[in-house]
Amino acid sequence: MKLGEGVEAAIHCAATLASVEGNSTMPGAALAECFGLSPSYLLKHLNMLTAERILESVPGPAGGYRLARPAGRITLLDIVLAVEGREPAFRCGEIRRNGPVKIDASAYVKPCGINAAMLKAERAYRTALAEVKLSDVVVDYAAEGDPRSYAASCAFVARHQRPQKSSSTPPKQL
Repeated sequence: MKLGEGVEAAIHCAATLASVEGNSTMPGAALAECFGLSPSYLLKHLNMLTAERILESVPGPAGGYRLARPAGRITLLDIVLAVEGREPAFRCGEIRRNGPVKIDASAYVKPCGINAAMLKAERAYRTALAEVKLSDVVVDYAAEGDPRSYAASCAFVARHQRPQKSSSTPPKQL
């Protein structure tokens, strides 16, 4: 299975936004700069995360993006499904019925074994991603990542986050 590059960008951006203080936001351009991505490319993925209520988009000159809920309530599966969609990666087209010898449909009452195996793998993959919270990723990075990389990330967030004057949204929690 191959996921699109947007999944990596989306997870990294969400993890970065988990580090902004309180109700602050970060502009999409800063997130694109942080990861060396095209702003228009990243905006498409940020909008997908916003549509799925993983991120919140705050308009205006001091606006930007922030998590829509605590990082402990966002799983990697939430992010993957927001970017890749909810359809299974494998879609059986029942090509076993397409050969030159046409057999009655009653010969195909049992589900295709290949489809069953692929869907089983999909369930396992989704279960594994559903078990990993965004907060886990952030905490693990802080504890196990190279201190130079962690310090640089924190400095970048501190430099680019935009405090919000007033908001009904309570401060974020991991």
